[in-house]
Amino acid sequence: MPKPTHNNITHPRASRHRLCIAAAAIFSTALLAPAHAQLPAGTADASAQPVQQPQDPLRAQAAAALDKQDYPTALKLLTTLAEKNPADAHVLYDLASTQDALDQPAAEATYRRAIADDASFFDPHLALGLLLARNGKLAEARAEFATAVTLKTDNQPLQARAYRALAQLDASTRPADASAELLSALKLSPETPDDILLSGEIAESSQDLPSAEAAYRRLLAANPQNAAANAALAHVLLREHKPADAETALTTALSKSPDDPTLNAQLASLYEQQNQPEKALPIVEKLHAAHPTDSNLTRLLARIYSRNNQFDRAEPLYAALIAANPADPTLVTDRADALIHLKNFAEAETILKRALAQPTAYPSQADLALAANHLAFAASANNDPTVTLQALAISAKVQPKSPSEIFLEATARDKLKQVKQASDLYRQFLSVAGGKFPDEEWEARHRLLTLEHAH
Repeated sequence: MPKPTHNNITHPRASRHRLCIAAAAIFSTALLAPAHAQLPAGTADASAQPVQQPQDPLRAQAAAALDKQDYPTALKLLTTLAEKNPADAHVLYDLASTQDALDQPAAEATYRRAIADDASFFDPHLALGLLLARNGKLAEARAEFATAVTLKTDNQPLQARAYRALAQLDASTRPADASAELLSALKLSPETPDDILLSGEIAESSQDLPSAEAAYRRLLAANPQNAAANAALAHVLLREHKPADAETALTTALSKSPDDPTLNAQLASLYEQQNQPEKALPIVEKLHAAHPTDSNLTRLLARIYSRNNQFDRAEPLYAALIAANPADPTLVTDRADALIHLKNFAEAETILKRALAQPTAYPSQADLALAANHLAFAASANNDPTVTLQALAISAKVQPKSPSEIFLEATARDKLKQVKQASDLYRQFLSVAGGKFPDEEWEARHRLLTLEHAH
């Protein structure tokens, strides 16, 4: 299972009291009134004085609605105000914030309009970055945060939040930058538990595993029930090759939070890695029952069923995963493996041939070779020597032939009456088998005698 991460990249609606509309109502620029009468050239109206333009009452009403978090009412008022004032960055920002609070897609475009009107306005840059990050547009989000931290604002907590959001995005790919950004945030506001967690993640990305472990333990010393810290500590302990310590950390955490899905999944994965599927199985079955639509849990359960030789239970899970994720060819490989163990060679061959028709879809050459190897075995068992040879040719381009692949090629050549090639391959197989494949070695010797007498 992937390491869990905390998430500070959320909308600032709960942390910022919106005063833009109210401020505009109080501090809007006064305008000169027109002259009362036409004056002779070269003279001025001494009685003409600056007067304050009457304020639109909608501004005060919108501010009041925002104070009450009455977003539907605020939306109506701000929409009207924005139509009247299409180049007022503060009105546009408040409208965007309201749309954001109501999860309306229009919020992004409205934030951009506010920025276009006043590029030095801090708040819409931060809010747009948070929205983009939540929508998975991380590169665009980072650009907004990077701009925000260069702008002036008298709201230090929000400025610190921009630095923290930037650090979080940089933690895995730019750890040195993330460390500096987190330090900038700490100069503006006190350290939080999430800061400690983030510092551990940055240390992990920098391959400083002892510092990461120390950060997670420091956080747990203050809050032993912090599930994210427990999960992060277990993850780094596994990276440090301390499985016993990781198991202790997880079991201790689960004694306090027995139903935490992340901790349970990590413990199950640990047992699976230690080749203890019998320990992992009841944990994952319980998790899957509680979260039947979680594809990661479904895949983990299917894999553990396979490791526990319960292929009849693994196969339908893989079939369901393929239906939901048809672009993942590795799921086809896993399902084919289950089908082969269930002796359903024909279906295994069919689905593997279809998947291998798109070799570039595999995430790695090793994944491609494994699929080809499974196809060679299924086709051989299905008495299809031509497809067996085609599959072995794919695998041979990626990695050296294994003894079992040499044997499969020998039997395929044998079935195709290619006597010399089959004989040479049987001899090659016997020279490298070393007694590890007794049944296949007996068959190879028997076929060599038969082929010699038939030649």
